[in-house]
Amino acid sequence: MSERIIEITSLDALAEIFGVNDCNAQRIEGAFDVAIFSRDGQIRVTGEASGVEKASKVIRYLEKLSALSGSLTEQNVEYAIKVVEEGDEISAEKLIGDTICITAKGRPIKPKTMGQKGFVECIRNETVTFGVGPAGTGKTFLAVAMATVALRRKEISRIIITRPAVEAGERLGFLPGDLQSKIDPYLRPLYDALFEMLGGETYQRLMEKGVIEVAPLAYMRGRTLDDSFIILDEAQNTTPEQMKMFLTRLGQGSKAVVNGDVTQIDLPSGTPSGLKQALEVCSGIEGIGIYRLTSKDVVRNSIVSRIVEAYDRYGKEKK
Repeated sequence: MSERIIEITSLDALAEIFGVNDCNAQRIEGAFDVAIFSRDGQIRVTGEASGVEKASKVIRYLEKLSALSGSLTEQNVEYAIKVVEEGDEISAEKLIGDTICITAKGRPIKPKTMGQKGFVECIRNETVTFGVGPAGTGKTFLAVAMATVALRRKEISRIIITRPAVEAGERLGFLPGDLQSKIDPYLRPLYDALFEMLGGETYQRLMEKGVIEVAPLAYMRGRTLDDSFIILDEAQNTTPEQMKMFLTRLGQGSKAVVNGDVTQIDLPSGTPSGLKQALEVCSGIEGIGIYRLTSKDVVRNSIVSRIVEAYDRYGKEKK
């Protein structure tokens, strides 16, 4: 049996670490098979030596994160546990210190996991970035944030966001209204991200001026896109021909981000995914970065991460 005593200087941090009704402490106890107690500004961790060591790392990380950000979420705790369980290094300072941009409502946008931070760095450094990972890892949101920063700094003159209009396993039939009304449901997640970054008034003005363009992938054919930040979302639903067409639209002074999840392909059976092929074809090309996010980087409800992991296990067992 081993014991570790951790001094916590802030009572607010202590409360955040334990969580409402000690929910955070209980989650750490269950993950590492330890017992956690608090007395006089100290946290005592008891159990087997390896479990105590890992639980202590999580607590130290949460203490720093609380001091830097002011609060902790269930996702913060889950992420810390996963990283420490896998033996990876975790740093609150590296995450909190990287503010991508400020939204229209004054909310700072920052990477929430080391995977997200790596994805952002890849976008900064490469001309074309492939972001591959499960739902909820923030691929679209972070790409839109980076595009907004580039526009504000006048590094590019317009933002173009596109995605293939492929139904997710359903046949919706003929939709009413004009062309814009028909494609809006497919592009809604992109509108939402832009609206949060820019605010309603600025977003509408830039859309009217053509500085921001949101369109289905089919509209990209025949164009050369100069001085643009181009985001292709849901790229797993492109065909190889569509992907080649998109990648060859890139003009002078432009940057592209291609996001997708190869486990959620909605193409008709037997149709190959353009994203899968592009990851093989473009690997090793200078100026192209491929960044893979994992279930550790899911920043939605923590149950989403567990669902993703369960499907991964199921897929491996089936194979």
